[in-house]
Amino acid sequence: MWRFFYNILLLAVSPVIVAVLLAKRRCRRGLPQRLGLQEGSSGLFRLFGLFSFLEQKNPNKPDEQNKLNQPDKPVIWVHAVSLGEVVAVTPLVIELHRRHPECRLVVSTVTETGREAVEQRLAGVAEHCYAPLDFPCVVSRFIERLQPCLYLFIETELWPNLLWHLRRRGVPTVLVNGRLSSRSFARQQWGPVRSFYRTMLQTMSLCLMQSDRDVDRIVALGAEASRVRRTGNIKFDQPIPAIAGERTTRAHLGLQESEQLFVAGSTHPGEEEMLVGCYQALVKQCPTAVLLLAPRHIERVESVEAMIRAQGLAVQRRSHIGQIGALQPAGPRVLLLDSRGELATIYREAVVSFVGGTMVPIGGHNLLEPAQWAKPVLFGPHTDHCAEIADLLMQAGGGRRVLHAEDLIRQVLALFPDSEDRERMGRSARQVVEQNQGAMQQTLEAIDRLLRPQQGSSRSSLADRSLPLAVRR
Repeated sequence: MWRFFYNILLLAVSPVIVAVLLAKRRCRRGLPQRLGLQEGSSGLFRLFGLFSFLEQKNPNKPDEQNKLNQPDKPVIWVHAVSLGEVVAVTPLVIELHRRHPECRLVVSTVTETGREAVEQRLAGVAEHCYAPLDFPCVVSRFIERLQPCLYLFIETELWPNLLWHLRRRGVPTVLVNGRLSSRSFARQQWGPVRSFYRTMLQTMSLCLMQSDRDVDRIVALGAEASRVRRTGNIKFDQPIPAIAGERTTRAHLGLQESEQLFVAGSTHPGEEEMLVGCYQALVKQCPTAVLLLAPRHIERVESVEAMIRAQGLAVQRRSHIGQIGALQPAGPRVLLLDSRGELATIYREAVVSFVGGTMVPIGGHNLLEPAQWAKPVLFGPHTDHCAEIADLLMQAGGGRRVLHAEDLIRQVLALFPDSEDRERMGRSARQVVEQNQGAMQQTLEAIDRLLRPQQGSSRSSLADRSLPLAVRR
């Protein structure tokens, strides 16, 4: 029944879904593939040229859809929505590649930033594809082409038709690094919604959750308790980003030796204005301070730059630093990060860090990126997506919650001149990371049990097996 109603509703709102994805620049390029339109067979869409402006194909690069049709090895399909999820799952994919060379690894994303992260971080390890939209015919066709033996997905990215089709084909599905935010859990408690979620969760082979709270919540929504385990958060196991060559990140950012960097990462509208106001107060006390703003979505950099200039501040884009003929301002200024993949390394140069998505009701981003560099971590009240990490950092004294713009100014002005307090906070933040590692190993062991062939069975039987008894226990 739920399957019928879900697909009727999906069909009704499909024009809105496509329109929203077209409106998001970071989602446009992959849309033809997500709709199941492969090279040379776009039919009516190609006839009217609806997606021709999205394709931008590189003639030297093979079509991703065509690459998927290579049934020489069993395929482990890993789904990571965007950049953040790809970063989190990269060490897991690399280790799976090492442990299971008999398998091909395919990582799907929704956004262009996710695709770029896969190609940069997992080159030679995994292939990339865009995840299919959850229409029955698209999902069925995608699975038929890919022929996965195992499906892993990150942080509760539940798609009903995909899960139902995988279950029907006997493909084990594993939720990795699972979490359920308080807001999502509250919505899902309503009777009909809860019943709908139960139909999805009962298809799952294994749910590997970040915390005891997440375990309790997913079981309450209908997942079988015997298939749910608390493994911890794999983000604690992220390796420290490598610094290439002798040139430091400071040199790449055009920083003078005496300048002190205030890094605000993964920011959203509303937060940048608060941070610029905070910096204007800070620079009066500390003229050598420089603010680096890293918008969560870099397609917003033009509007953020205009806002900064309207406040009377000098601003410089990261991509312009070092260019011949480009003006290289000195003194108080805002550096605007308009490149991808550098933020985690840039936190190394921070005197104080702030992680965005927390002063506005987004739920927060990765608090561990500055913590692993032993930096003081500031964040706002909205940390539902990283609640456990926020609590651990505050309890250890490595992080502080700021409640509003005035509180942010107060905390930053107090920390900048107090090197002893900053160093103590930084050590505590790093200690939180070190004391909570181990989730990656537990996750790999659980996946290995699913992939380990039963004695006397062939590789081709992987997709035909349900959850092994070893995992159920």
